[in-house]
Amino acid sequence: MAFQETIMDYQLDLNWPDFIQRYWQKRPVVLKRGFKNFIDPISPDELAGLAMENEVDSRLVSHQDGKWQVGHGPFESYDHLGENNWSLLVQAVDHWHEPSAALMQPFRAIPDWRVDDLMVSFSVPGGGVGPHFDQYDVFIIQGTGRRRWRVGEKLEMKQHCPHPDLLQVDPFDAIIDEEMEPGDILYIPPGFPHEGYSLENAINYSVGFRAPSGRELISGFADYVLARELGSHRFSDPDVEMRENNAEILSAELNGIRAMMLEVIEQPQHFNQWFGEFISQSRHELDIAPPEPPYQPDEIYDALQQGGQLSRLGGLRVVSIGEAIFINGEQLESTHRSALTVLANQLTLGHEALGEALDDPAFLAQLAALVNSGYWYFSDEE
Repeated sequence: MAFQETIMDYQLDLNWPDFIQRYWQKRPVVLKRGFKNFIDPISPDELAGLAMENEVDSRLVSHQDGKWQVGHGPFESYDHLGENNWSLLVQAVDHWHEPSAALMQPFRAIPDWRVDDLMVSFSVPGGGVGPHFDQYDVFIIQGTGRRRWRVGEKLEMKQHCPHPDLLQVDPFDAIIDEEMEPGDILYIPPGFPHEGYSLENAINYSVGFRAPSGRELISGFADYVLARELGSHRFSDPDVEMRENNAEILSAELNGIRAMMLEVIEQPQHFNQWFGEFISQSRHELDIAPPEPPYQPDEIYDALQQGGQLSRLGGLRVVSIGEAIFINGEQLESTHRSALTVLANQLTLGHEALGEALDDPAFLAQLAALVNSGYWYFSDEE
């Protein structure tokens, strides 16, 4: 897919330590002119084009005559839409559009493993998805146009479905009621009800954060245990206690069962391995395009020595746990710890950043494999 030629260097006017102390997962807040002189990285037409692609997760939400409708992409046409009361929402735009991915970088003060994706929406006047709350943190950046946002207090609220694919809450009293303009940012922690609707044609950029549930974690760890045939130890009770009521399960027995289950989890090597694999997997498709023909290791070396820069694929999740580096669900092993740290933390790489590791044929072969997998690419190949 075509990228814009110019990639903006977005500078966020935010004191992160102060923000985390006062607001992060505590209170919503509007950051007026968080981005000064904000320029949209993507146009409505480009966004509409992305929503026509099979691999891209998108939806159209409309509200007409008191009825909510939700349609899922890919879309073939938008000719049926009117001039009011609809929104186009596209998930993981940072995976598919490099200039938009640049909007994620200013938020890397929050650890990478917590970041999810960039959702971009285009709304006509009156467009929105209704009052709702999310179970994750989100920064909503106002692009072109104006949009009014209301945020309520975090209270117990019942959700209902005006459409099978839409969860909403009842109307709420606002603690924030703000008309947002280009460059303004609204931060909303989990559980705070909110609603936004456009006052004119408008683009919004939502930087969402990953917050796995206990159910998701247990399910993921169970898959890991099964795949590696762990937890084969069986319950035993050599001193089984007699009881008056044979149907009764004693608390000591329940404690033994719980301890046996916890024993599987409380193995740091396996737990860390599982979590690195689990959390480094993206929830959305990646725009993977392996180079043809594949690079030979010496070609990678020559290109870097001649000033070439390797860029990380948008949306690729790279995390580190101790000495281990995980990339898209797999662990990367190497004796060159400093080079792996660079791979994990820098979005663009040159020969100076990788240093002497490039002189090791084994590391160079690993790097070539990553490039040939489409995970990194030379910046001049866009």
